[in-house]
Amino acid sequence: MIGENNQSLHLLGSSHQVADLSAREQISLPPESIDDFYHGLGQITGLNEYLLLNTCNRTEIYGATEGSFSFDSLHHYLSNFRKIEPEFLNQHSYHRSNHEVVNHLFKVTSGIDSQMVGETEILGQVKKAYEDACNRNVAGKMLNRLFQKGFQAAKWARTNTGISRGQVNLGNVLCELARRIFGKVSSCRLLVVGAGEVAESTIEAFKSRGSQAITVTGRTFDWCPLCRRKPDELAEKFGGFALSYDQFKDSMHLFDVILTSTSSAQSIIDFADIQKTIGKRPNQPLFLIDASVPRNIDEKVSKIDNVFLYNMDDVSTIANENLKSRISEVDRCKGALARRAQKLWEQMTQTREVS
Repeated sequence: MIGENNQSLHLLGSSHQVADLSAREQISLPPESIDDFYHGLGQITGLNEYLLLNTCNRTEIYGATEGSFSFDSLHHYLSNFRKIEPEFLNQHSYHRSNHEVVNHLFKVTSGIDSQMVGETEILGQVKKAYEDACNRNVAGKMLNRLFQKGFQAAKWARTNTGISRGQVNLGNVLCELARRIFGKVSSCRLLVVGAGEVAESTIEAFKSRGSQAITVTGRTFDWCPLCRRKPDELAEKFGGFALSYDQFKDSMHLFDVILTSTSSAQSIIDFADIQKTIGKRPNQPLFLIDASVPRNIDEKVSKIDNVFLYNMDDVSTIANENLKSRISEVDRCKGALARRAQKLWEQMTQTREVS
């Protein structure tokens, strides 16, 4: 039974703010393990409500707790579950409590805390995480209020500030990189491996710039844990083509841009694959984007001539090129969100939903 009185808020998280890509790969939860992870969270004493936010750039556990809760138990559980040393998790994670949790969530939903500052995909990811927790019946009155207010804060930030001005959508950034490599996007042939939000954002951006040769494949044509969409359904939505997964490696030479965005726990494209691909398309560049955590493409392929490999950290650097022009808006947004967070926390405390 989820209680309402004398509760506190806690957050254990890891993101690009404190962990590089290799560290995030070790902490991030494989989609197939999430059911087991949620089950274990339910065994932690004093953790009455809980929610997992697990994306390519962050792994965060939000909890509403009572007096018997020990934060060390949550920290210990995550390090054990991911089979990493507690000290490693300490170095690459953060702990927030009470008002700090509210302020942090507001920055996350608004895109202020994103690797690409002001990006919009994170809001959809948080909403899906919240929906998942609600479906599992583990988000009660306190987390419900927190996240609903977080969604409202995000809407306010995007409506009343200029934090999203410029190309802070992943698909737009990838189109700009493709333009730099190939001269124009409309002639680029795109292959997307996976069917998550990153895949959809990329396809939408390329399609809007005139690209007609768009193909989607995936490890399975059934359930996709990242977005609940089948790869062939994603292809159909944008008038593209669906390619059988067991055929995609032999077909890679037909594409100029290849995006991987899957939940695979290991590399799916290695050095030999790309060497073979380049051999079939002499003197033509190949643009590879690895948007997966853990990474799907062997980083050694970047050493091959005419191959341009970018991971999420690389892309964020490009995306934030125009951050200087938006810095005053970002600061204004941070201040306004902090005030909203403080007000909400005071209201929650006054109504004795927390202590």
